[in-house]
Amino acid sequence: MALVASIYLCMRRGNAFAPDITPPMPLRRWAASFFAVASLGHIWWYLFYIYSGDVHSVSYLVAAMLDCVGLLTTIAGTLFAMLQDRKRPVWPIVIATIPYAVLLVLNIAYPSGHFIYIAIAYFLLLYALFSIYMVFAVRQYGRWLRDNFADLERKEVWMSHMLVIVLLLSIITYGFDGGNLIISYLAQLIGLVLTGLLLWRVETLPDLGTQETHPHPVREGSEYSQEQADELSTPLPTREGQGGGSATQIERMLAEHCVGTQLYLQHDLTVQQLAHALGTNRSYLSQYFSSQGTTYNAYINDLRINYFMRLYREASQARQPITAQQLASKSGYRSYSTFSLAFKQRMGQSVTAWIRKTGK
Repeated sequence: MALVASIYLCMRRGNAFAPDITPPMPLRRWAASFFAVASLGHIWWYLFYIYSGDVHSVSYLVAAMLDCVGLLTTIAGTLFAMLQDRKRPVWPIVIATIPYAVLLVLNIAYPSGHFIYIAIAYFLLLYALFSIYMVFAVRQYGRWLRDNFADLERKEVWMSHMLVIVLLLSIITYGFDGGNLIISYLAQLIGLVLTGLLLWRVETLPDLGTQETHPHPVREGSEYSQEQADELSTPLPTREGQGGGSATQIERMLAEHCVGTQLYLQHDLTVQQLAHALGTNRSYLSQYFSSQGTTYNAYINDLRINYFMRLYREASQARQPITAQQLASKSGYRSYSTFSLAFKQRMGQSVTAWIRKTGK
């Protein structure tokens, strides 16, 4: 399955799982590399046990190093590529495998078996430290998402944590099966889950970099024309010592060009696109939200939820047959589950509970 997944990611240009999603190419390449290394690992270990089987031989050293460097490097590259807030180098991982290689060389020079156990312990320690780093990196990525994106569909951060856990389970079961048939089957089962989970994640994670380069026009039907929207590319008037406008100026521009034009109803609206509409830059706009004790994501969600509640009250008074799902879509949400979560976080109750209470 890993071999098939690697060939699929290398050869197929389209997306069979989610045709409307364009995944990041670096993620696709790193995942294909990881699947390829996992496939080749079965081959070189199979050859090792056929022709040698001696853990104190040079062939064992080569096979173990190929596994360690290949798997850790491609695992790190794949997980880093999922976090699109910034580029993270993988060369420190390669350098960190040097002590592992030294321990294997010592095992060949002094064949007592102790160095193998130390090498395995070091490998697990290395992965544990990497897992801890990923926890902080994923949290940083989550903050970046909330600061830059109004919609978080298919951008969930929990999947990276899940992959780290499954990878760790896979490494432990493969490294400590000891010939136990049950553990061997468990290792294979975890490998199948990992392959399916990672392949699904690669195919459903959108390339967030492509969403910030093409600002969307002002919504049709608003009181502002496209010609007026083009005029917004001129910088905001600024106070001395500032480059993006004072908080009062930005607040006024938001009221005029985000709330007034209902730009917040734009699907997948990013902070970059909103900054372009205001005529400022992303950094100053993010600083404004931070100074107000909120995030870009929370600001847009507040506007959308208020819009949803107004639509619902109007439809309820007019006795129009309309569903919450339809109103959520009109309020700027692609996913009803995303809307439900945002609504509960904002209102402290579910959509169903609010509708039931409002109906009374």
